[in-house]
Amino acid sequence: MPEFDPALNFFPEKIERIHLMGICGTGVGALAGMLREAGFTVVGSDRQVYPPMSDFLAASGIKVFEGYAPANLEPRPDLVVVGNVIRRDNPEAVALADLQIPYVSMPQALAHFFIGNRESLVVAGTHGKTTTSSTLATLLHDAGFEPGFMIGGLVSRFGRNFNLGGDRYFVVEGDEYDTAFFDKGPKFLHYRPTVAVITGIEFDHADIYADLDAVKKSFRRLVEIMPAHGCLVACLDDPVVREVVAGAVCPVVGYGQTERCDWRLAGVAVGAERTRFQVLKKGRPYGEFDNTLPGIHNALNSLAVIAVADRLGLSGTAIRQGLAAFGGVKRRQEVRGVAGGVTVIDDFAHHPTEVRETLAALRLAYQGRRLIVAFEPRTNSSRRRVFQDVYPDSFDAADLVLIREPEPLANIAVEELFSSRELVAALRAKKITADYFPTTEAIIDFLLANTSAGDVVAVLSNGGFDNIHRRLLAGLGQKT
Repeated sequence: MPEFDPALNFFPEKIERIHLMGICGTGVGALAGMLREAGFTVVGSDRQVYPPMSDFLAASGIKVFEGYAPANLEPRPDLVVVGNVIRRDNPEAVALADLQIPYVSMPQALAHFFIGNRESLVVAGTHGKTTTSSTLATLLHDAGFEPGFMIGGLVSRFGRNFNLGGDRYFVVEGDEYDTAFFDKGPKFLHYRPTVAVITGIEFDHADIYADLDAVKKSFRRLVEIMPAHGCLVACLDDPVVREVVAGAVCPVVGYGQTERCDWRLAGVAVGAERTRFQVLKKGRPYGEFDNTLPGIHNALNSLAVIAVADRLGLSGTAIRQGLAAFGGVKRRQEVRGVAGGVTVIDDFAHHPTEVRETLAALRLAYQGRRLIVAFEPRTNSSRRRVFQDVYPDSFDAADLVLIREPEPLANIAVEELFSSRELVAALRAKKITADYFPTTEAIIDFLLANTSAGDVVAVLSNGGFDNIHRRLLAGLGQKT
């Protein structure tokens, strides 16, 4: 197998044609759209080419090859962007090495072409990155700026997850996942942060991190690259965050609910349509705010945005108006529809903490209504036993929990795999009504037979869950 020459990991002086491997991924697909808008000839390849990303790429005039093959590199591109789904033994990667074509990772390309010398506002942390970065980008836009951004979810205001922008700010979701097979460091190290938010740090991504200490090490590297004139906006309620930012050379602005924080929530009132909260700055009243996202965790995400916006010089009035107008993010507590009086909500939650906080928020927002949860363990971590004993405490707010059998991970011993049946047994032991289902079809059939007007069905998965939302709403509509 040809060896990858590290000397070819660079940007040639003349670049016209760019090929992206793994182009249908959320980040790489967004990068493809940005490159196309910037005037490059863009092509790509992926193993699974299907809507909505395939439709977006086609509408953008980007040719996509289905499957990976050496022929996809003809005519020879000036640069190849290698997505982190690509393995070293991928046939197209083998051909890339053999042909000696310059190559870079997605984060390298984003930093080179679009962040450049702009002020990079990076939102990092185990949870809340997409919501927080989306809120910040939207607020800056509403305040009269033209921020560039790349975010891991579709921002309602823009209908997409990227924007070239036209001024000094670039907002980016700072993922701690590794960069590429030739760069195992976290993506956020490439984004040259001027201001970085750290929302919280917990163990996740069991496929690349051995334990929490390994996760902390990656975030310490983020803290280490912060410039002295920069700023860390950190949730200091989290003891792990406090530990990680302790050695920062730049100012650290704390936010949270405790008195140690510069920015503090003084009260939160959660409703079905609005969440209202009061904010203290260094112990003094700063203002009252509201947004459309239920839950204390979302109020904290908004508080992080307030702290960043205040540092950037925005007025309290502009911040208040921007938060109030924020329309949310696709797949974050998104109401997909109401049929037969049943409300169906889609959420990306998969980590135990995300599940707990999302359900607690929905319980407050829909008081007096039965909350039914359909959960699909789908991430690499959730399909392992690493959270087996933690998940049972994540569903306390639910009235009924339906757990789907996950697809087993390849090359992982059976005793190391997550058990849906075991989770159901643990929930029942806590007096929570729960059941196990081998397929999505079985969950849909159960819900059609056992829901009634007023129920709220929360679907939790970081994947498509076999279009359960659309299929359930269609079935409920036929019942009426």
